[in-house]
Amino acid sequence: MSEHRFTVGERVKVDTRNPSGHIRTPIYCRGHEGIVERICGKFPNPEQLAYGKDGLPAQTLYRVRFEQKSLWPSYSGPSHDTIEIEIYDHWLEPAGS
Repeated sequence: MSEHRFTVGERVKVDTRNPSGHIRTPIYCRGHEGIVERICGKFPNPEQLAYGKDGLPAQTLYRVRFEQKSLWPSYSGPSHDTIEIEIYDHWLEPAGS
């Protein structure tokens, strides 16, 4: 059994929720699809650590690659430009869902 839900090369979508408090997932990538570029490992959840909790169970952290144009439609740089963002598992879902 795999220790993580997503694999390198898999398309994922960032959750669109907008909770208050310490959130590590940038608002500009929420609701957008990207590709898992790397599996960084498992770490305590920083959103819980910020409030003095233990952050457990540890969450898988992924590095997700997005096309800049998909995040910022008015982006005028080269069409192949990308940005990579590290996002925890609980913010991701399979693309197309």
